[in-house]
Amino acid sequence: MADVFVAASIRDISPGVKEFAFRPGLGAALRPYAPGSHIVIETAGKANAYSLTGDGTTADGYRISVRRQGDGGGSAWLHDRLRPGDTVRLSRPRSAFAPVATAKHHLYVAAGIGVTPILSHVRAALRWNRSFEVVYGYSAAGAPHLEDLQRLARGRLFEAEGGAQLAEVLTDRLRQQPVGTHAYACGPAGMMAVFRKLGGSLGWPEERLHVEHFAAPELEPGEPFTVRLASGRAVAVPGGTSALDALAEAGVPVPALCRQGVCGQCRVAVAAGTPEHRDLILTSREREANDCFYPCVSRAQTDELELEL
Repeated sequence: MADVFVAASIRDISPGVKEFAFRPGLGAALRPYAPGSHIVIETAGKANAYSLTGDGTTADGYRISVRRQGDGGGSAWLHDRLRPGDTVRLSRPRSAFAPVATAKHHLYVAAGIGVTPILSHVRAALRWNRSFEVVYGYSAAGAPHLEDLQRLARGRLFEAEGGAQLAEVLTDRLRQQPVGTHAYACGPAGMMAVFRKLGGSLGWPEERLHVEHFAAPELEPGEPFTVRLASGRAVAVPGGTSALDALAEAGVPVPALCRQGVCGQCRVAVAAGTPEHRDLILTSREREANDCFYPCVSRAQTDELELEL
């Protein structure tokens, strides 16, 4: 569900990055959200997800920071076309990257524009007096929200310029964490791979390493299969067509946002059959359970997949 919001302010915060603040339009309302949440903005016929940077209380509206990427996409439209006073449609906040309530300590890791959900986590941690520290990697070309983190984290911020230094700092901080720590990372794919590899090599349980992806990689078309609904109806899913699209065409729409196996909106329970998991959300243990899948990207290892729809 999307509501109308008004662009309250727009400002440059670093080269190629702008911060956008939104206030509710007619009939819309601000809703509290979990740290690490995102909203989806409808721009010029497209829908893109952007992380909220506030602490979740919405005292100053919804705020996002967006790096301009190429031409013709959502970020270019926001940078080049949106002006204060213009209206846009925003989804309600949603999170697949919330802090773990039982964690004794939180290690937040950001690189580049991946700082946005981490900034939300830090602000919430300060509000609720949670134990935390931050590792922030950036390039000489720019470090969005660096001054904010320096002010907020005060002695708990570990900076790294460039990939090599980030790997060194991250290795050190992952080694130093007390028992009961959960680590959260957001940034480019390369950094995320290093984060997971280092965590695994240092003995971190997979369920204590949390990641927020920007987008999924390109996927192969996959083999055709059949989705069986709870009613017994069969829906064919051709190669190169997502189960999400096949279901929608058959009149069985499933709520979805990113359509890349990143946001978690389209999760569906599996009653029988074996999914071919292609999402970037499930842990290894969750994949082995084979009791759910994300139809926007995932397919089936078996000829038929029975869903609880």
